[in-house]
Amino acid sequence: MTKDALMLRSESKCELCGSTTNLDCYLIPPDLDGGFDKSILACDVCRTQINKEQEMDTNHWRCLTESMWNENTPVQVMAWRMLARLNSESWAQDALDMMFLEDDILNWAKATGEGEVEDESLIHKDSNGVRLASGDTVVLIKDLPVKGTSMVAKRGTAVRKIGLDPNNASHIVGKVNGQTIVILTQYVKKT
Repeated sequence: MTKDALMLRSESKCELCGSTTNLDCYLIPPDLDGGFDKSILACDVCRTQINKEQEMDTNHWRCLTESMWNENTPVQVMAWRMLARLNSESWAQDALDMMFLEDDILNWAKATGEGEVEDESLIHKDSNGVRLASGDTVVLIKDLPVKGTSMVAKRGTAVRKIGLDPNNASHIVGKVNGQTIVILTQYVKKT
C-alpha cells in the first residue's frame, strides 16, 4: 500500500514540514494515477494550503528551506512548487535560487503552472518595488490624511493583514486605528 511505503520513507513525518499528526498521501498533480513515486506524505495543514482550501501561512512554509534538500523527487517537486507560489517572500526566492532540479524534474514541477509570470499589470509592489501579497504587513513611510475624516495615518504605522485591490495595482486595503482605509502602495514598505 502506498501510504505504508510513504510512512516508512518519511519516518512517519510530513515530508514537507515534519509534523507527525494528521498524515495522509498527497498525489502530486497532474499525474493522479497514484503510486509511491508520484506521492508524498503530508500533514493536513500542508495539504489544505497546497490545495488552496486555506489561506497560505508563509511562516509555516519556512520548513521548505530544509525539505527542498530531500533526496526524494516528489518532495523536491512539491518544495519547488510551494517556493514558487511564495516567491514574493525574499526567503522563498532565495531558496528557489539555490535549488537545482534536473530538467525532467523541473518540467514536472512546472507542470501545474506554479512559478509562471503573472500579468505584470496587477502585481502590487511597495515603494521599494518589493512584491506585496494579501495578508502581508506593511509600514507607512509618510503621514497620510484619510479622506473623509480628520484622521492622519502616521508615518511608521504598521498595517497588518493587508488586502489587495484586484482592479488597481497601486491600491491596498488595511486597517489603521480600527478603520479600514485604501492606501497607495507608493507610501508603504513591506516588513
